[in-house]
Amino acid sequence: MPLCINTVQKMIEDALPGAEVKLKDLAGDNDHYEAVVKASQFKGKSMVEQHQMVYAAFKGKMGTQLHALALKTYTL
Repeated sequence: MPLCINTVQKMIEDALPGAEVKLKDLAGDNDHYEAVVKASQFKGKSMVEQHQMVYAAFKGKMGTQLHALALKTYTL
């Protein structure tokens, strides 16, 4: 069962309190999203580490309930 956009948003915000999260459903199927995440927690982290922090928010649902996530991360 795919994750709705509100669930994806909440999971990222819960994992990265204070983050600015903008999501777009790319295919209208609740399975392919684009996310722009700005968070102070990213300070001093590489892009790979930043992306890993976002993927960790999905607690194993990435690749199963969430098929694709185009991700851009920035430090606040």
